[in-house]
Amino acid sequence: MLIIRPVQSGDLEALVDLASQSGGGLTTLPTSKQALSERIARSGRSFGGQAGKPGEALYFLVLEETEKGQLVGTSAVYAEVGVKDPFYNYKLLHLTQMSHDPEVRVECSLLTLANDYAGCSELGTLYLRPDHRKAGIGRVLSRSRYLLIGAWPELFAETVIAELRGWVDQAGESPFWDAIGRHFFRMSFAEADKINGRGNSQFIADMMPKFPIYTNLLSSEAQEVIGKPHVNTAAAMRILETEGFKYRGAVDIFDGGPVLEARRDQIKSVRAYREATLGGLEKGDNCPELLVANIDIKNFRVAATPARLAADGQSLSLPADTAAALRLEKGDKVGYLEPNGVAA
Repeated sequence: MLIIRPVQSGDLEALVDLASQSGGGLTTLPTSKQALSERIARSGRSFGGQAGKPGEALYFLVLEETEKGQLVGTSAVYAEVGVKDPFYNYKLLHLTQMSHDPEVRVECSLLTLANDYAGCSELGTLYLRPDHRKAGIGRVLSRSRYLLIGAWPELFAETVIAELRGWVDQAGESPFWDAIGRHFFRMSFAEADKINGRGNSQFIADMMPKFPIYTNLLSSEAQEVIGKPHVNTAAAMRILETEGFKYRGAVDIFDGGPVLEARRDQIKSVRAYREATLGGLEKGDNCPELLVANIDIKNFRVAATPARLAADGQSLSLPADTAAALRLEKGDKVGYLEPNGVAA
């Protein structure tokens, strides 16, 4: 059975292994054991209602294959970015320059360093082992976060963003980084990415150019990848777009990956979120599949499972093994999403 649950301290070694498989570039899933350990502790405080200072809350989820006790995926929601530490991106601005004598018109774009998303919530850390990228598991892992947001909207900002990995070549090199960052940081993309993954964002403010950059001055290879997702992230971008997220010209300052945004209450799965009471247990034969969550935040867990929803939508029944895995008992409140349901 596949269960999505909050990360625990005992998951550290498995998380390091997952991070090493990701191929780098996923700064919210660093290979640093210390950085991951800090994220685990931070998530534990958040799910326990003890997040502390503004900008601290992090809800880090893992996908566990319970029969093997194996972690096969991760996802997370950062409740408020850019408050405790700066959150930078480049904003892509369009510029038209004209002359009438001689008659010349030039269209160009500018990359401007910005932190417009300070105070927003961020979806991140979505990673699934390659051997589990099938049968919609990635979409389930992604949507599990909307059950958390739907159940506890007051914990999250009105705007939600997702910063996606940018395009790199087969050697792991970023044309965008080579055109800009390398000249100011004097280090490889992998080195800078590792430092950023450890949570040290101040060095970005110290070293990045403070003035707008004309994209026309960049190599054609760098221009082509601005706003282009990593090949392994393209599917995640499509999932976000189906949820209503939009790319509005903001990109990651390291690799040029797109930043997508949406209003929290307009996200498709947040609008479709519903609650019911666990009314009973049954085998689940011939029942439609729902995404069901234990919405007690200290015991938050999610599973895709056969479920029988009552005609009035006020109660549902689950297989006994699913209810046990979700730590649910009869009478408990649950949150659920239908596979492709949208609220009216």
